[in-house]
Amino acid sequence: MSRDRTSVRIQQWVRPEIRALQPYASPPGVGLRKLDAMESPYGWPPELIERWLDKLRGAELNRYPDPQAPGLKDALRREMGLAPEQDLLLGNGSDEIIQMLALLVAGRGRCMMAPEPGFVMYRMVATLAGLDYVGVRLDAQFDLDVDATLAAIQTHQPALLFMALPNNPTGNLFSVERVRAVIEACEGLVVLDEAYTAFTDSDHLGFAQDYDNVLVLRTFSKVGLAGLRLGLLLGDPAWLTELEKVRLPYNINLLTQLSAEFALENFQIIRQQTAAIRSERERLHSELLSIPQLHVWPSEANFVLTRTPPGRASEVFEALKQAGLLVRLLDGSHPALTDCLRITIGEPADSDRLVATLRQLFATG
Repeated sequence: MSRDRTSVRIQQWVRPEIRALQPYASPPGVGLRKLDAMESPYGWPPELIERWLDKLRGAELNRYPDPQAPGLKDALRREMGLAPEQDLLLGNGSDEIIQMLALLVAGRGRCMMAPEPGFVMYRMVATLAGLDYVGVRLDAQFDLDVDATLAAIQTHQPALLFMALPNNPTGNLFSVERVRAVIEACEGLVVLDEAYTAFTDSDHLGFAQDYDNVLVLRTFSKVGLAGLRLGLLLGDPAWLTELEKVRLPYNINLLTQLSAEFALENFQIIRQQTAAIRSERERLHSELLSIPQLHVWPSEANFVLTRTPPGRASEVFEALKQAGLLVRLLDGSHPALTDCLRITIGEPADSDRLVATLRQLFATG
C-alpha cells in the first residue's frame, strides 16, 4: 500500500482538528519510581490479593457483564452515603464520562468551558466531540477569576462547564463562594470534577442537591485502583437517564465490577493508604519549602506543584530522572506553569530521595 496514498486519504477524511491533535501520552517509567501520574504508590497486602483472586475465580467470562452493575452501584451508594434522590452512572474511568457528557450536549456552535491551567482532557474531549473549547485563566493564586469567568459565560453561553475540585495540576481548591457564583451564572450543565476528593476534607455533593444543572464526577484511579478504570458520575437521575443513551453497552467489564465490589468491602485498607499519602504530602511539602530556590504551592490533592528557578525546570526534571524518579514536567504546557514540575506523592523513601537530589542539585549551582 502506498504511504503517499494513505496520507492523501487521511487528509481527505480525518477532521482537520483531529489531525492537529497529539495523542495523549504517558511516559514509560520502566526502572523509575513513577511520581508523574497521580497513582497511589501502594498495592494490596498479599492476603487481600488472595481473597480478591478467590472472588474472581467465579467470574463467568463467557457472559456479558450486567450493563447496569447493580451490585457495584449498591456498594458505592452505601460507601458514599448517597442521598435517595441522587443516582450514579459508571464509566471506564472518568475520561469516558467526560466524553459522554460532551457527546450529550454537542452541537453546532456550542462550547465547553473550563478554568486553566486544568485537566488536559477537557480540551481534547471537546475537540473530539466537535465542541468549541473556551479556557478561562485562573487568577495569580490559581483561584477562579470570577469576573473573567462570568464574562466568558455571558459571551459564550457554555453548554458544559467543568471545575475540578481540587484542581489538576495546581492542587488547590477553588473558593466555595466563587464556585457558587459560577454555577449560578451558567445555564448549561456544570460538572464538579472531584477526582482527588480522597485527599481533602471538602465535599461538593451538596451543590448537586442545590442546583438542578450540577453533577459531581469522581474516580477510583487516585486511591490505588487506577488499573480498574472506574469513574462515576453523581446527581439528578433525569440527567443520568439522558447520559445512558450515549453510554456504550457493557462499558464496565465484569472483572472491574467484581474487583471494585471487593475493594469496597475492604475499603478500610484504601482509607489507611489514603491517610498515609495525605500525611506524606504534608511532610514532602514542608521539606520542599525548606529549599529556598523552589516555590511550592499548598495542595489538597495527592501531588504538589513546584516552580524551579527560571529556565531550570528541564534540568531539574532530568536530574530527578537520573536519580530514578519520574515527575511531570509542566514547563511549556501553559503560561501560568512556566518552570513548573508536578510531583505525585510516593512512599517516604521516594520523598527522601527526591529532596536529597534537589538539595544536592541546588547546592552545586
